[in-house]
Amino acid sequence: MTVRGQLIRFALVGVVNTGSYYACYLVLLTWLPYVAAHVVAFVLSMIGSFFLNSHFTYRTRPTWRKFLLFPLTNAANFTITTCGVYLLVDVLHLGRTYAPLIAAAAAIPITFVVSRTIMLRPEPAAYTEPSPAPAPVPSRAARIDK
Repeated sequence: MTVRGQLIRFALVGVVNTGSYYACYLVLLTWLPYVAAHVVAFVLSMIGSFFLNSHFTYRTRPTWRKFLLFPLTNAANFTITTCGVYLLVDVLHLGRTYAPLIAAAAAIPITFVVSRTIMLRPEPAAYTEPSPAPAPVPSRAARIDK
């Protein structure tokens, strides 16, 4: 699969992820305070995003290592969008209503690179005990003496 195809699939997963987050948030809001609903919905949607990106975007086997590294994609996204919103609103004086959408769109390529690096990185080789050293071969002289 081409990088362009992966990027398109990544964006589609992002749309699904946003929708699943929001749906979970609204459902959980009926039982939980809004901050708790946000956190639980965020975690659930991130887990779903990991598996969708693993299977649909990159077609790779999910592993615990990748799963534990995957939140770095969200950290990258958060950092880029937060800096982007600040830059757009306070420096470039764009409207605060649309600035998050522009910043989020700008974050997609960088978040994609971080995600791709995590998901397609080869797994480290499993550690195996070194095999014992082979028994020394007797010298020719020692074999002749016998």
